[in-house]
Amino acid sequence: MVRTESARGAAGGFWSDARRRDALVIVLTLVTGSTDAIGLIRLGGVFTSVMTGNMVFLGLSIAERSGSIALHTGVAFLTYILGSFLGARVAGHAPPDERHPWPRTIVWALGMELAVLAIFALWWELVDGAPSPDVTYVLLGLNAMALGIQSAAVLRFGVSGLSTTYLTGTLTQFVAGFTKRDEPVQVRSGLILLMLIAGAGLGALCALHAPLVAPLVPVGALVVVTTGSWTAFHRRPR
Repeated sequence: MVRTESARGAAGGFWSDARRRDALVIVLTLVTGSTDAIGLIRLGGVFTSVMTGNMVFLGLSIAERSGSIALHTGVAFLTYILGSFLGARVAGHAPPDERHPWPRTIVWALGMELAVLAIFALWWELVDGAPSPDVTYVLLGLNAMALGIQSAAVLRFGVSGLSTTYLTGTLTQFVAGFTKRDEPVQVRSGLILLMLIAGAGLGALCALHAPLVAPLVPVGALVVVTTGSWTAFHRRPR
């Protein structure tokens, strides 16, 4: 069952559990935007989270008979699927009676994503931010796997419209909010979209002008989310 909001969303004043969760998810979208930008600029020109876009690229590769585009999109697609599977295995699925705003299994899944991105960052530094074609496939695969894990972890919340990767629906939800007057969801959707743009801009800026520090953007944002979620939901009295 998909819930429209967390069972504890209304409690706790302004910084309710639902708002704490939403704030962390918004920061998590920075990981998506920056990682996608790095992939587009430095890792073969394909997405690491937008699999529908990669399917279009795959169709173009067939029309243009481009083996390079086909291989890059294929690697991203397959490793994203693998990451989604691993993330779902660790995070699990939301039961109908879910009450905790940020289950521990989501923390574990994001920790696994952090480990994958840390491997990417270390490898990236070892090749001075200029990977060879063969290494590019590996690094692209690591990033796509990480975002697949993240996608499955966020899905575990079981909250309708809450996503950090497939954001066309979020944009639609934001626009539809003007007709439904659902202000909390509309604000959340708008901030998620803005954070995606900010993450893409920051990731692109680093990838173009300071490639060695580019991985610090998604890794740093993910560290904030994992530590913040643990502190907010698992180290304070409930």
